[in-house]
Order: sequence, then C-alpha cells, then structure tokens
Amino acid sequence: MKKILIANRGEIAVRVMKTVKKMGIDTVAVFSEADRNAPHVQFADEAVCIGEAPSNKSYLRGDKIIEVAKKLNVDGIHPGYGFLSENADFAEAVEKSGITFIGPKSKAIRIMGSKLAAKETVKAYDIPMVPGIDEAITDVAKAHEIANEVGYPVLIKASAGGGGKGMRIVENKEDLESGMKRAISEATSAFGDGSVFVEKYVKSPRHIEVQVMADTHGNVLHFFERECSVQRRHQKVVEEAPSAILTPELREKMGVAACKVAKSCDYIGAGTVEFLMDADHNFYFLEMNTRLQVEHPVTELITGVDLVELQIKVARGEALPMKQEDLTINGHAVELRVYAEDPLNDFLPSVGNLETYQWPVGDGIRVDNGFKEGMDIPIYYDPMLSKLITYGKTREEAIELMLDAIQEYKVKGVQTTLPFGTFVFAHEAFRSGNFDTHFVKNYYSPEKIKEQTAKEAEIAAMIALHQFLEDKKITRLPSN
Repeated sequence: MKKILIANRGEIAVRVMKTVKKMGIDTVAVFSEADRNAPHVQFADEAVCIGEAPSNKSYLRGDKIIEVAKKLNVDGIHPGYGFLSENADFAEAVEKSGITFIGPKSKAIRIMGSKLAAKETVKAYDIPMVPGIDEAITDVAKAHEIANEVGYPVLIKASAGGGGKGMRIVENKEDLESGMKRAISEATSAFGDGSVFVEKYVKSPRHIEVQVMADTHGNVLHFFERECSVQRRHQKVVEEAPSAILTPELREKMGVAACKVAKSCDYIGAGTVEFLMDADHNFYFLEMNTRLQVEHPVTELITGVDLVELQIKVARGEALPMKQEDLTINGHAVELRVYAEDPLNDFLPSVGNLETYQWPVGDGIRVDNGFKEGMDIPIYYDPMLSKLITYGKTREEAIELMLDAIQEYKVKGVQTTLPFGTFVFAHEAFRSGNFDTHFVKNYYSPEKIKEQTAKEAEIAAMIALHQFLEDKKITRLPSN
C-alpha cells in the first residue's frame, strides 16, 4: 500500500495517520465543512471536503468517500471507529471497488452486527452465554414464558442495538409488557429494526473485553483484556488494562473464548469480544465489535504492540509477526475519555469555544487528541475531545499519574469529563478494584464533584498563601 484514506475525523483520524506515516505510506483525510481547520485535515498529506457538516451529508457518505479514494488512487481505506466502521454495505462496496478495506470482511461485520446472529454463530463453539432466548420476539406472551423460565430480573435488548438504546431492565412480570413496548419502539426508531430478545439480567456485572487480531493465514491472537465497567448511559468513559480482578487462569479462558468467537465468523483484522462477568466471576459472551476500539491505547501500552500497524499488515495479506506465547502483559494502563460534556448536568454535551486547550505531557502520559486551542466544538458529532492515557509499572502508579495528568490538562470555554475522571480515579471503590457497571449509579452525584472542586480550590488557595508569605520573607532579607 502506498496511500491510505482515513474515513473518519478527530482523534482517531490523527492516531491512525501517525502510524500510516510511520510506515512510509501517504495519507488522505476527508472532512466536512465544519472540520475544515481540524487537526486531522492539517496532519494529512492530502485532504478532500466531502460535504456539509451533518454526518449523513459527509462522514456517512460511503459513495462519496469511495469516489474520492478512486480519484486519488488510494490503495486502502481505514474506517477508524464509529461512522462507517461497522457498516457491512460500505465494507462490501470498498471491496467491490478494488480498494482494500482495512477491517474484517463484510460477512463477518453482518454476522456480528446482529446480536442474535452472533449468538447463533458462536453457539457451536461452546462459548458461555447469558441464559435466555436466542431468537427475536415481539410477542409479550412468549416474553413472559422466557422470563419465568430464567427468572427475574430480565434484560430486554435490541438485536441490532448498541450504546444502551433499545435496552430495558425489567424487575417483575407486571412491568414486562411496558418494557417490551418501549424497547421495541426505541430499537425501531434508532436502528430501523424492532427485533428484541430476552435474557437473564446479570446483577453486579463487570464489562470486560478481549482484544483479538486475526490474519488471512489462519492465525488468531488475543492481546489480553480491558476493564470497561465505569460507564455513563451504558457508554464507557474509563478503561484500563489489564483488569484488576482476573487471575491468569481466567484470563487464559477468556482469551481462548474470544479467539473462538473470531474463528466462528472467519474474522480478519482487529476486533473486540465483549463479555459480561458476574459477581462469582462467571463470564458470558455479550457481542463482538468488528473494528478498532476507542480504548485500544491501553492494550498497546501493556503489550508494546501498535494495533493499527498490525491492522494494515494484515490487510496487506501479511501473517501476524508474533505467536500467542510471545505476548505478555507489562505494567498497567488507564484511560479517560475526555468529552466536552458537563458532569454536573447529566453529562449533556457542552458546546462552545476552546478558549484554553493545553494537554499534559511527560513520561507515561499519552494523549490521543483531535482538537486545538481556539476551535469550536461542532454540535454534529460525538463530543470527544481526546483520550488521556497513563502507563505505570503498577496499577497504583498508573492511577496516580492519571490524577496528576488531569490536573495538568487545562480547558476553558467548555465543560469536560476531566473532573469526573478525578472523582473516579480517586474513589476508593475504583482504587480497590471492587466496582461494577453500576459505579456511576452507586457512587456518583454532581454534588460530589462540587465538593471535590471546592476542596481543591481551598488547597490551592492555601498553597498560594503559603508561597506568598515565603516570598515576602525572602524580599525582606537585608541586602549586603
């Protein structure tokens, strides 16, 4: 490959381009009118405007992206994550155009894009699954039958869903019918597909995922796990690798299971197999994300592997250059997604101008960033500014470095999730490793952030006063 088009924006576009350039390959950026002066546009060797600000008129225009790729003699298209990254029709169109799609084949994307199809596919591979039904239903009587069989509480989940949409927890039979109706309605509205399934709701669940990579030579490797249990609105905001609770034996079992999931659909490239883990450390297959994950940097830091580089090599037809026994975990990494959101107002997007925008630097600190000072936050896209990642020899070291790095991250003009990050990483439940996906519900409130901010301001004032008094002493020393 001599030229790769990155069909994305923001921090992931810049991050992919860095590796592409490191490999001596030219880069092409695509951008909307709202992103004309964005860092990913300036970083690329070539850049082409593909439409108006709304994503359905720009970043979701697969036909336009392929047209640009052909015109510029592009060899490969990297979709990043989000937008068209898990769109099987786009992957197929890229394949048919004679350009390499840097990701799995469209067949694998289709199978894993449906939770029900995914369950059916992996069934033959003896992968643990949450008790429930493995077919789509809309019949309330059938739902009652399943719920009585597996026991309440149950989870109603959209087959084509993601991001918590089309999902309802039902505690008792009286609420089942209304829960079904809401889930079906929401799924139809969000995905154009109202099919849902019913399964046992796992109490105190942890969200643990395994990074896999497969080549065209039959090799499938896992790159250990990531803990992603700290979430708001069913979406991740803090991640780490490795998990604080996995034993080597459990890690091996989950890694083997993840590789089997990849084999079940003839997977190629980078993917993530997501599991739920209950309070007794039983794990269950949840779904497979057929792309690079937002949180891939924590895996890169503990394994010393560039996952984007491996994606490109696999797409070129090369065999993976390592074996499973070559991969080891070194140290610990934690990540905070820095969103332009207001943690004091239910994490609603915070639109505005980045009057001040300075990120931390130093050993063990990595910032995958997509913005620069003076830019406006567009209202059209996901409000992520960057990902702040810290690495240490131990989990404790990585956490302490994260707390320091958050303090060094200066943002004015919009609210961000940085104060929420301080709350999480300083919290005893997180530090002890004893937490689950209910962390936000159980421990967080806007008042806690306000208290924390007030304490920090008080400490800062005391330090400033102390320094002022010390400076006065120095200035009063008699001169010779």
